Amino acid sequence: MVKGFKSRSMASFCSSDGMGFWPEGYSSCVFLSFDYDASSAEMWKAPLDAVAQSKGRYAPKVAIPRILDMLDRLGMKATFFTPGWTADNHPDSIEAIMSHGHEAAAHGYSHERITELSWEAEASVWERSLAALERLGVKPKGYRAPYWLVGDRSIAHMRRLGFSYSSNFMDDDMPYMLSWRGEETGIVELPVEWLLDDWPHFETDRKNPEEVYGLWKPEFEALHDLGRYFGLTCHPECIGRASRLRMLERLLGEMKEKGDVWFPTGAELAEHVRSKRR
Repeated sequence: MVKGFKSRSMASFCSSDGMGFWPEGYSSCVFLSFDYDASSAEMWKAPLDAVAQSKGRYAPKVAIPRILDMLDRLGMKATFFTPGWTADNHPDSIEAIMSHGHEAAAHGYSHERITELSWEAEASVWERSLAALERLGVKPKGYRAPYWLVGDRSIAHMRRLGFSYSSNFMDDDMPYMLSWRGEETGIVELPVEWLLDDWPHFETDRKNPEEVYGLWKPEFEALHDLGRYFGLTCHPECIGRASRLRMLERLLGEMKEKGDVWFPTGAELAEHVRSKRR
């Protein structure tokens, strides 16, 4: 744990298992998010590697339309954490995401390892990221750090820029109000977890879709039984491959069939968490 960091679990506002915390009629929550990186990281890590960059282009060219169609079929809304580079280079796809009623949130500019930058360079990343999204009419309410790298400066920038929520820490399976170095930040934290991230399973370990289903489904069932929060992080160029997306649609469909699972965007969830403190 980072020195000075303190989380206030929402279990302190409800029963120990989370029951009664969600809006009326819901027993648990699924926060579905996509890190829409496209080729942002490759453009600064490997500017001469055309093949590496082409993998990122699979997202706007193939995966995003497939994902939007899937979400339409399911009647679900999601949050797309979007680097400024993606917004600048694939504006039509961001507009399509927004036109389908989904949320766009901040995710750096070129998917930088932001804690390794100088103070001045990091400040520039924040400004460029927001400017790119604002050119498309988006004032993001949420921030997810590339590589989930967050430090003191990141917290300070989120507070300065008025972000409603962060989605970066791994210390709970309920959302909570983030405290930092003994101070309340006013920022809601929507926790994440490597188990519930598609990239290490598919791109690092090369697991097949049934293996990943076998990891995600039991975790959801256990959290649902406890009335808690399931935060799933996907990357379009990864999950958008046909067999993987078929598995995701099957899993989401099974979640929806329960009839008591809430599927909010990040902004909706953050507002609900904040309302529980009023």
